[in-house]
Amino acid sequence: MIYLNAFLFCGFICLIGQIILDNTKLTAGHITTMFVVIGALLDSMSIYDRFILWAGGGAMVPITSFGHLLSHAAMASYNDNGMIGLLSGLFDLTATGITSAIIISFFMSLIFKPNN
Repeated sequence: MIYLNAFLFCGFICLIGQIILDNTKLTAGHITTMFVVIGALLDSMSIYDRFILWAGGGAMVPITSFGHLLSHAAMASYNDNGMIGLLSGLFDLTATGITSAIIISFFMSLIFKPNN
């Protein structure tokens, strides 16, 4: 059942993104930013954790999860280290993902050349 829930959750996020992309003048960057902010807002209201329990990895794959991780890490670090922890905690949980995206992008840019 967890596989079905994960598929449904990810599919629903993608469906919303595609509907917004097709019916508005928003670009993919706008929609991505909007989903990150929505994930952070859902985490601040403790709703996104319920999605994770229901959909498992399906809730950790979409871009909304990045907003959840940013706000979750910032608040956890704030509770430990105060205001300094609020700023430094933003990158605790997401540092691995950001670093791997940068490194992989660098190596892919060496291998592949742009069309123009």
